[in-house]
Amino acid sequence: MHEEGLGVEMNDLKRIVLIGPVYPYKGGISHYTGLMYRALSKKYDVTMVSYSFQYPKVLYKKEQRDYSNDAFKINNTQFFIHTASPLNWISSAKRINELKPDLVIIQWWHPYFAPCYQIMTKHIKAKVMFICHNVFPHERFPLDKWLTEKTLKNGDYYIVQSTQDEEDLKTIIPNAKYKRAVHPTYNAFKMQDMSKEAARQLLGIKSDEKILLFFGFVRKYKGLDYLIKAMPEVKKNLSDCRLLVVGDFGDDKDEYLGLIKDGDVSDVIDIYDGYIPDKDVEKFFAACDVVVLPYVSATQSGIVQIAYGFDKPVIATNVGGLPDVVTDGETGLLVSAQDSMAFAKAVIDFYKGDYSTKCAAGIVEQKACFSWERLVEHVEQLYFV
Repeated sequence: MHEEGLGVEMNDLKRIVLIGPVYPYKGGISHYTGLMYRALSKKYDVTMVSYSFQYPKVLYKKEQRDYSNDAFKINNTQFFIHTASPLNWISSAKRINELKPDLVIIQWWHPYFAPCYQIMTKHIKAKVMFICHNVFPHERFPLDKWLTEKTLKNGDYYIVQSTQDEEDLKTIIPNAKYKRAVHPTYNAFKMQDMSKEAARQLLGIKSDEKILLFFGFVRKYKGLDYLIKAMPEVKKNLSDCRLLVVGDFGDDKDEYLGLIKDGDVSDVIDIYDGYIPDKDVEKFFAACDVVVLPYVSATQSGIVQIAYGFDKPVIATNVGGLPDVVTDGETGLLVSAQDSMAFAKAVIDFYKGDYSTKCAAGIVEQKACFSWERLVEHVEQLYFV
């Protein structure tokens, strides 16, 4: 199956249980789950079920919750799944069955959840749909494919969000009933409708500066090292151009600082290290001209959809699912991965070719494809077929 689906009558699907992280849990998948709940709730009776315990400290050492802004809060969420307690998995399935759902939708992005979801789905009596943010994890490890296959085979339906994940799913479930749906736009971060000028005042940025934004958790696969190596060429060709690196570095910050020093670009790179609370996201996207994603690999990216929520174009590498959502020359620019000079040229071309203006119309035209209502249609098409 592909994105194009049959029209469906929506008379039978009454009750949905949606499982995944949601406020106050941090991160893009938490935001996604909350927005998906809101979209589904416009038409169906939806119960939000989340975790009483998500990750053990050994896997996620920092605080997992953020209570600073409740814009993504889902009232009446039931937090009862303990991902590391086998007895809880069975009792959680029983509690879900007591809700008598027609469909259970589970967010899937990492094999850590495999044991929990394997047991739960074996005991859940309703149909099960997996929303695959990544079929396989970004950082691969032994047994990840086996764990993923054992878990996802318990599903009845699947939604993938990139051509890469589509192919990955077919390697483990050749006859899967699935839809490929592009990642919807995150427009909920636009809380104050902040102007570029107001955002730049908050950040101490001049009105005439050219601002690039790299946003989100810094991980090797995101290619920040290649972006930093591109900045000397950008600095040489564009005056008043700065890169904002905004996100949590984890344990690799010194490596990136070394690259900045070696390239003599500390004067054109500003670092905002740490998790950015939801309420502070807007000022960074409002202030920038373009969002940059120099990824080495990718399935899909919520960062692209945050950018589109602010009507910002993107410069991204031609990897994974990024070409599915970035139309070269219309909503941004696509370049080869792991090529710092190519990325530098794209940044220079973006400004000298006035792509900011050219892409504005393209982003507006494609917004319907990235709507949450479109995602709900994919759920309906799978369930009713």
